[in-house]
Amino acid sequence: MDPSRAQPAKEVDIYRDTWVRFLGYANEVGEAFRALVPVGAVWASYAVATAYVTADAADKGQKAALEHGEKPGKRLRVGVAVVDTFVWQALASVAIPGFTINRVCAASLFLLGQATRWPLPVRKWTTTAIGLSTIPFIIKPIDRSVDYLLDSTLRKLYDDGGKHES
Repeated sequence: MDPSRAQPAKEVDIYRDTWVRFLGYANEVGEAFRALVPVGAVWASYAVATAYVTADAADKGQKAALEHGEKPGKRLRVGVAVVDTFVWQALASVAIPGFTINRVCAASLFLLGQATRWPLPVRKWTTTAIGLSTIPFIIKPIDRSVDYLLDSTLRKLYDDGGKHES
C-alpha cells in the first residue's frame, strides 16, 4: 500500500473495538439461558451489561471533557456525550435485545411444547440454542433502529449538525 495514501491510525475504543464490547451482550446470553438457570443468574447478566453501558458512557464523557478543554460549554458537551452514549447503549445493548431474546425464547419453548413430544429438558436446551443463535442476527437491525430513533428524537434536542457516535 502506498504510504502517502495510508489512513491515520484510528484510536482503539476499548468499549467498542475490543473483547469488552461483548460484555454489552451479557444480558442476551442470560435471557437465552433463562429456562435453564436460576433467575438470579439472568439478573446478574443484566448487571454486567448495565455496568458495561455505564462504563462506556463515563468513558465518552471523559473523552468529551478532554477534547473540549476549558472552552465555554464544556459541561453541556460532556453531558450530551454521557446521555447520548448511555441512552443509546441502554436501548441497543440491554433493553431491546434483552426483550427480543426473552420473547424469542418464550415463544420457542411454548411452540416446542405444542409441536413436539420432546422431554422438557430437551425443549429447554433447544430454546437456549435458538436464543443464542438469534443474537448475531438482531444486533445490526437493533443498532440501526436505535440510531434512527435517537436521530429522530433525542439528538434533535442537542444536535449541532454533526453525527453523534453511538
